[in-house]
Amino acid sequence: MASLDTFGAKSELRVGDASYEIFEIDKVEGHDRLPYSLKILLENLLRTEDGANITADHINALGSWDQNADPSVEIQFTPARVLMQDFTGVPCVVDLATMREAVKDLGGDPTKVNPLAPAELVIDHSVIADLFGREDAFQRNVELEYQRNRERYQFLRWGQTAFNEFKVVPPGTGIVHQVNIEFLARTIMERNGQAYPDTVVGTDSHTTMVNGLGVLGWGVGGIEAEAAMLGQPVSMLIPRVVGFKLFGEAPAGTTATDLVLTITEMLRKHGVVSKFVEFYGPGVSAVPLANRATIGNMSPEYGSTVAIFPIDEQTIEYLKLTGRTEQQVALVEAYAKKQGLWLDPSAEPNYSERLELDLSTIVPSLAGPKRPQDRVPLNNAKPMFRDALKNYVQANGPADEASDESFPASDPPANHTDSEVDKPHIFSAANGATGRPSKPTRVKGDDGVEYELDHGAVVIAAITSCTNTSNPQVMIGAALLAKKAVERGLSRKPWVKTTLAPGSKVVSDYYDRSGLTPYLDKLGFNLVGYGCTTCIGNSGPLPEEVSAGINESDLTAVSVLSGNRNFEGRINPDVKMNYLASPPLVVAYALAGSMDIDITTEPLGIGSDGTPVFLNEIWPSAKEIDDVIASAIGAEGFSAAYQDVFAGDEQWQSLPTPTGKTFEWAEDSTYVRKPPYFEGMSADPSPVTDIAGGRVLAKLGDSVTTDHISPASSIKADSPAGKYLAEHGVPRAEFNSYGSRRGNHEVMIRGTFANIRLRNQLVEGVEGGFTVNHLTGEQTTIYDASVAYQAAGIPLVILAGKEYGSGSSRDWAAKGTMLLGVRAVIAESYERIHRSNLIGMGVLPLQYPQGENAASLGLTGTETFTFTGVTALNDGTTPRTVKVTTDTGVEFDAVVRIDTPGEADYYRNGGILQYVLRKMLRD
Repeated sequence: MASLDTFGAKSELRVGDASYEIFEIDKVEGHDRLPYSLKILLENLLRTEDGANITADHINALGSWDQNADPSVEIQFTPARVLMQDFTGVPCVVDLATMREAVKDLGGDPTKVNPLAPAELVIDHSVIADLFGREDAFQRNVELEYQRNRERYQFLRWGQTAFNEFKVVPPGTGIVHQVNIEFLARTIMERNGQAYPDTVVGTDSHTTMVNGLGVLGWGVGGIEAEAAMLGQPVSMLIPRVVGFKLFGEAPAGTTATDLVLTITEMLRKHGVVSKFVEFYGPGVSAVPLANRATIGNMSPEYGSTVAIFPIDEQTIEYLKLTGRTEQQVALVEAYAKKQGLWLDPSAEPNYSERLELDLSTIVPSLAGPKRPQDRVPLNNAKPMFRDALKNYVQANGPADEASDESFPASDPPANHTDSEVDKPHIFSAANGATGRPSKPTRVKGDDGVEYELDHGAVVIAAITSCTNTSNPQVMIGAALLAKKAVERGLSRKPWVKTTLAPGSKVVSDYYDRSGLTPYLDKLGFNLVGYGCTTCIGNSGPLPEEVSAGINESDLTAVSVLSGNRNFEGRINPDVKMNYLASPPLVVAYALAGSMDIDITTEPLGIGSDGTPVFLNEIWPSAKEIDDVIASAIGAEGFSAAYQDVFAGDEQWQSLPTPTGKTFEWAEDSTYVRKPPYFEGMSADPSPVTDIAGGRVLAKLGDSVTTDHISPASSIKADSPAGKYLAEHGVPRAEFNSYGSRRGNHEVMIRGTFANIRLRNQLVEGVEGGFTVNHLTGEQTTIYDASVAYQAAGIPLVILAGKEYGSGSSRDWAAKGTMLLGVRAVIAESYERIHRSNLIGMGVLPLQYPQGENAASLGLTGTETFTFTGVTALNDGTTPRTVKVTTDTGVEFDAVVRIDTPGEADYYRNGGILQYVLRKMLRD
């Protein structure tokens, strides 16, 4: 709808021969002192002012923003577009298809359920690195991907034809965030004769990668994204904005990965959850666009909503490089300069808080072994690994139960070579590392050659994830290091699974143009797919002999990956310690084969001339990298990679596509099923009720991630989800992953809280998806206990610690929680996206009083809980606290974490989708 334009901001901008309607932010008093990100929000409100959801008061509130105040003013932000990946996108389309039927059942027009703004989905999370180290790995992995995901892909093809404004980037193209910055992102939108800043919400937390292009965007839950697609604005409080000043120059030998791991450590320590982070200062102009994208990508790891860079000459050069049209590039520059969105390196905008970093202090780094904010200086990696190992190895047995989880079978790995240095350093109590002696294990490879494994063996070395594969500097650096290693006669250690999964075909193009592909192939870094692979947990199986050696001797094996997530249980069930690293360091650790080596001082291996080869001898210089980039990367490579990108290859086009405006659900499908969210729904919501007689389903500690709550990786045969699939005739080899089956609520309910590393304190010493059924006192699975509780009509509660729900934007972490019968969660603190997702599914997020937690209050998880005061929401207000009482006499006031009036409306309706559906019926 047209803006009321109370401020007279509507104007015209001519760029070349074209003219665009714009809304000038300088019509609002105070605009000039706002940070870049808030200027974008200001324009958004001016353009969408309707006198109801967005009023002149909201616009004035943003113009007069007090940087020192705590967030208190709610605004309605209308994103220009929605971005999805297939793991989270499939349930979105399932929900939209279900909403069409629900609207029809309630007497409405089902075609009203339709995206009102561009919605784009990139299929990137489904390819698994089954095959590796061989020329046909990519082709074979894609074939397996189609075999496993045929139903899902047919469903997405239906959605592409049934819904307007919905486009799908087919498999084998790239990773959603890299495709976004290289092709989908507009930076400045042009639509219906208007020009305005490109803004986006995405169903993946790393949507923030596009912040590097000056685009305001962040990750939301799938249910919020669905609402945004249907025209529902995102309710938010005007945030605090943290200014992060950059100055100086990074030293030679450091990478963008080292920079972002330093920033991650700094910002996580400072505390930026629910805040915007904005980079400014004289050092910004020297940060290449690819590095900015890497920094933006990691925003979820330090907890901010966004981590944005203003538009400047670097932005313009990148848009030209990636093949954007001359008119688009000209529009971006003209609009940014007109609206005060162009970087002024000397400007000091008003910020709520400030940090600064001298780039010259950056040092080569890793992060791990289980959190991305735990930076490890490379020269200290060996002793820090040894110290961390104490948490995984005990004197009399394992500290961490090994998983018997297996992956779909694959072809044998490529042949390996052996050498005298094909052994990790022996790691034992004698060298002061652990209380239990090392137990090195002899393993025979499929080529008949024996080698030795021990704690710290690097069994996965993966160049993966949009975080770094979008960055030519580090990708070329990795290839040059591989070239120099091969020329010196080095090879990867035979126990290392080496994979290359770039974020787009552009990477393969410049590797081929530069002649570097053969060197990566020689070290086993053959292309395995264009997708997230290892970073999302799709690392595929280890070679059988390696897996058997690890599990039989209870070894603490290691992965090194160029990703952004390294949470426990995420990468591979055989691997307990995971380290994030730049692509060149991934190659280096594939050569070294162990974390128990100081690769800054000890040799990576013995060269063909019999002499040791050290990392500094084969590390490429900045000039070598720049020379390759100049000769091998150009706009023609990007244009070729994205030509007809939505059409797909023959395999995609040959998929039979269902037709019709409503989907015909297959009763026997184990991938796509109609969810129960709208069953029995009335046109008007029922009153909110208090919660009485609640029992605790799980009592959890700190830093429980959405991976713990709703894992994305493989499905164990003896798990509730595995039993369900077996009962429905699915062979074990075709179980696929939880992530691929998010269109089937029956699998996902059974997989909620099913991570093999979950520690439920109700069952001390036991890992995985288990709990105590308080009705019988018996230990059982969380799913089976839920079934028993729901049959008895008993509401359920989750108790948690700090940072509950951190990690990936995962709507099933909330959907599964609700479908298990959980009515309330009490935590010490929440990660932003998961808290809002819980509300979006009608689950009440509560917080312990300041300074309190379950232990200090004496809660054991065996109590019966009652929550009173929730009914105050029926009066149109949100109570600040509710009274929590237990049958054991514990009583406290829990803080209600419904933070905005919009969230309160969602909760009153039983969830955001119910709210939107009822709104459609009224409009």
